[in-house]
Amino acid sequence: MKILMVNKFLFPKGGAETYMFELAKCLEKSGNELQFFGMDNSERCVSNRLGLYVDEIDYKNISALKKLAAPLKTIYSKEAAKKIGMVLDDFKPDIVHLNNINFQLTPSIIYAAKKRNIPVVQTVHDVQIACPNHRMYIEEKEQVCEECVKSGYTKCIKNKCVQGSAAKSAIAAAESIYYHRRNTYNLVDRYICPSEFMARQIKAGGVEEKRITVLHNYSPSIAEIPENFNDGKYIIYFGRVSIEKGLKLLLDVMSELKDVKLYVAGTGPLEEELKARQLENVSFLGFKSGTELYSLIAGAIASVYPSQWYENCPMSVIESIKLGTPVITCDIGGTKELIENGKNGLIYKADDKQELKKAIETLYNSDSLAEEMSRYCLEHGSTDSLEKYAEKIEKIYKEIIK
Repeated sequence: MKILMVNKFLFPKGGAETYMFELAKCLEKSGNELQFFGMDNSERCVSNRLGLYVDEIDYKNISALKKLAAPLKTIYSKEAAKKIGMVLDDFKPDIVHLNNINFQLTPSIIYAAKKRNIPVVQTVHDVQIACPNHRMYIEEKEQVCEECVKSGYTKCIKNKCVQGSAAKSAIAAAESIYYHRRNTYNLVDRYICPSEFMARQIKAGGVEEKRITVLHNYSPSIAEIPENFNDGKYIIYFGRVSIEKGLKLLLDVMSELKDVKLYVAGTGPLEEELKARQLENVSFLGFKSGTELYSLIAGAIASVYPSQWYENCPMSVIESIKLGTPVITCDIGGTKELIENGKNGLIYKADDKQELKKAIETLYNSDSLAEEMSRYCLEHGSTDSLEKYAEKIEKIYKEIIK
């Protein structure tokens, strides 16, 4: 098959890009031909034959003149529609696979594909279809929010959901209203949702149920099995250090569990604030990756994922289970779908400090339970391998093409 893979960033930036590149490599190995379309950037590492990409847009550092045109361009990009149309005419793909497209590319590119009768699938990486803020979380209020999907997208403006700005929130609300009124999202032939939770959200956002397939993210292949990090007993959080990840709550718990050691592997905007608490049993390790990170995860009694917003299907949870480390997480979003409570981890009530504390104490103070859960993680895993996942994606492609 000929597959055009589409994402606004064409370099390793985050989870969506990692997903796209890994899946693309696997699809190419099985004999498919792939090209890519997205925004140009000096770090871009994939291409299409015509070398056509959307001009790079940095919304934080653009000229005053471009700022005037930016709102319209973030809603409907004529440039993106025109350029992807030229790539489609040249490549003639059997299918277009979308990932993250809003703002920089916009759903205008869906119309370009459908104009040419090319089937479209999209992997859903966030709740954008149901929430103009893409997050269902208001950072300034530190709370989850479902007002838009329940009461209309103008609630985004009222709550200043986008970076606390009424103007930016108005643009995001206008985008949602425009595409929902045009029923654009039901032009996509199939949505691949990494969690049941995500499927429910986009269905609530107006997507027809027949267009939705739930397929949990693949389990990453780890070429080199790491040795356990040998530094006594500890638990670990790894990932972005930001407000929505629940790290304030976690450190509140750690201040009461002085005999429990926590490692935080990652960086982010909340890092300095958390370091300033100077808890002796909490160590901030900075950004870690590859074998070094895997070694830290494999050596932990448990990984803790205390997120206070709706996660989709976190690769960090999948990686932890793959390495034999049980996961402590809360009962909201898609994360809990990966956990068999009491077997490969423990689930506590979101935002409940005492339940989180009890879960950490339960695993930390029972070596036999931790070892039993670790064995279960290694024996049962949580999701398909990348190869098996790619086979299921190809099957979806073929169903749609037929």
